[in-house]
Amino acid sequence: MNILVTGAAGFVGKNLVAALKNLKAGTDRTRPELTIREIYEYDVDTDPALLDGYCAGADFVFNLAGVNRPKDNSEFMAGNFGFADTLLGLLRKHGNTCPVMLASSIQATLLGRYAGSDYGRSKLAGEELFFQYGQETGARVLVYRFPNLFGKWCRPNYNSAVATFCNNIANDLPIQVNDPAVELELLYIDDLVAELLDGLEGREHHCIFSGTEAIAQADGRFCYVPVTHKASLGEIVELLENFKKQPETLVMPKIPEGSFAKKLYSTYLSYLPERKVRFALKMNCDDRGSFTELLKTADCGQVSVNISKPGITKGQHWHHSKWEFFMVVAGHGLIQERKVGLDENGNPYPVMNFEVSGDKIEAVHMLPGYTHNIINLSETENLVTVMWANEAFDPGHPDTFFEPV
Repeated sequence: MNILVTGAAGFVGKNLVAALKNLKAGTDRTRPELTIREIYEYDVDTDPALLDGYCAGADFVFNLAGVNRPKDNSEFMAGNFGFADTLLGLLRKHGNTCPVMLASSIQATLLGRYAGSDYGRSKLAGEELFFQYGQETGARVLVYRFPNLFGKWCRPNYNSAVATFCNNIANDLPIQVNDPAVELELLYIDDLVAELLDGLEGREHHCIFSGTEAIAQADGRFCYVPVTHKASLGEIVELLENFKKQPETLVMPKIPEGSFAKKLYSTYLSYLPERKVRFALKMNCDDRGSFTELLKTADCGQVSVNISKPGITKGQHWHHSKWEFFMVVAGHGLIQERKVGLDENGNPYPVMNFEVSGDKIEAVHMLPGYTHNIINLSETENLVTVMWANEAFDPGHPDTFFEPV
């Protein structure tokens, strides 16, 4: 299959082309039935003469080209309608009735705050042009009206508030929010690309529109991405400010699978300047080694790393409710645990011994009500242990009590 992507250097185009290249190379094996021979990348800087050959050889066309921020509003129609007319004309010239996809906008509804939009009118004209082309040629036409887009590689200070907020907050620049209550419908770039690849395989989702809302309908005239998110400007900024604090607090906010927060966090990280890609952690050092908190979560505890010098024993304490995993990743050590108190005969409970090594990484439970320690058995090497606790350390309620094993 030969695939033509117009607007290939734009936000959506770059992400789509990257995904197509991974599929072509076989590094992405999620769509085993899809075979890609050539990817024709066309953008404003491409030699226009190449478009003719691309239209002759294409088996599928993604038309992502468009004008968003022209110097003059008259450029909207030329960029969004005129180029689409040229593209379809070349396909007609070669008798190529391959499927064609059009990236339109929710502004094409011309409803509410989009009423009177020159951009919306140009997008609507492009839609009608594509639908008419489909009726005349029998070609499969996929017209998508995208809401606000966000994700990696989106240009800040252009036409995406999320991109601007991410960039400015990541780079300690001011942001302006006129009304925090304004709600946006947001579409994440990876969800968009997944839908476009579905369309490439003939499994696109169809809909009709009720105002600006997409309603799923199998025979609907339009296509849509089933997964979008709604969030207010105030909510977006609050999330981003929390993400910004993470290197200081070490607290990772809740980012459930498929959530807007998870997708926004990925987007935010893509705007970090080099100076923020690395950040220091507080190492608590003494003559025994060091202990460093790595990550805390809102509801799933924390992760730390403990380094013990040769011959050193650490721990010798127990917890009422807290429990932990100890995972030795380097060195050779011994973990000991003993149930606190005496058995029915008045004797101390037996000690459990777990010899551990970075050569065979295992997880050992530190059980509630069991005093425990970890001993570096090496005379020359440090013992490195990754520790996970089911709750973040609270100095006001440490739940930690000294007692030798």
